[in-house]
Amino acid sequence: MNTHAAAPDRTATRLFAGAQRWIRRHAGYLDSPAGREELPLTPRVKALMQLALLRHCWARTVPADDPGLEEVTAVVERAWRRPGFPHADSLDPRYARQLRLMYAALAPDPTGPHRAVLDRLTAEGYLEPRRKPPYLHLETRCYADLAGSAHRLASYRELYARSLLARATGLPVAELDVCEITHTVFHLTGFGFRESCLTGEERRDAARVVARLTDHCVRGGQWDFAAKLLLARHCLDGEPLRTPSGRAVVRLLAGAQSPDGAIPGKSVAERAAPTATPVEFFRASYQATIATALATLSVTGGRGPGTDVPTTPAERETR
Repeated sequence: MNTHAAAPDRTATRLFAGAQRWIRRHAGYLDSPAGREELPLTPRVKALMQLALLRHCWARTVPADDPGLEEVTAVVERAWRRPGFPHADSLDPRYARQLRLMYAALAPDPTGPHRAVLDRLTAEGYLEPRRKPPYLHLETRCYADLAGSAHRLASYRELYARSLLARATGLPVAELDVCEITHTVFHLTGFGFRESCLTGEERRDAARVVARLTDHCVRGGQWDFAAKLLLARHCLDGEPLRTPSGRAVVRLLAGAQSPDGAIPGKSVAERAAPTATPVEFFRASYQATIATALATLSVTGGRGPGTDVPTTPAERETR
């Protein structure tokens, strides 16, 4: 690797080290008695699904004896064994079935009780074609495939053709939804682990759309969106740290990262207040920190220094 590429690579490695350290320290809270009492049910279950997604990608990236992976896996396994999880009858009905599908797809043990949940979804017709936005239909298709479930959902090619991503090239940034664009890329590519249905030119067009959105989000200090866009660019071409927009994301997140490894909010405007309680700080920081961990895990391959490596100038100055 040349010197120009080495600096952002090292910074991304430090970002991952800090983010995974914070996640390892706090993930158990999600399935603890305190977490169950202090966090609303549906957001808490969503957060556990995000943790399980990180674990899934981590397990496909690094050796099984990686200490961070082992700790996160232990949290996910405990939650997935808990009777009644994911509380299908108590969740917000707008999200309940999709969360149950994620629960089945991201189960750490392929023989666990999640198979009954998957059978229920099939019996309810959730894995049949239905009226929903293409990117949500695509999400269902991706997780159904990951769960190994039979279904009659539309093909990836058909869902791409109907997506915002397919027509985004000529649209102004103001008309593009970051979540819709990034989630379309994630689910078309299986978070970077599956060959997409896109042609070479379609991948290049998508990468240009992602780059435009990235520049916009970096200028606005939108940490969570910037991390998602970094991961989307990785899913499209595998080398975001060699691009100006990818390097800009790494600089942005490195500047935002707290000494303990957290990204302290979704954006500069939504940064956790200095007076935030531990629970408030956790809720403000969790999503952007998970997104940063997933993006930097992917672009670095999980390699680099251990979790004791300082991750920010402020932290280095305290040592």
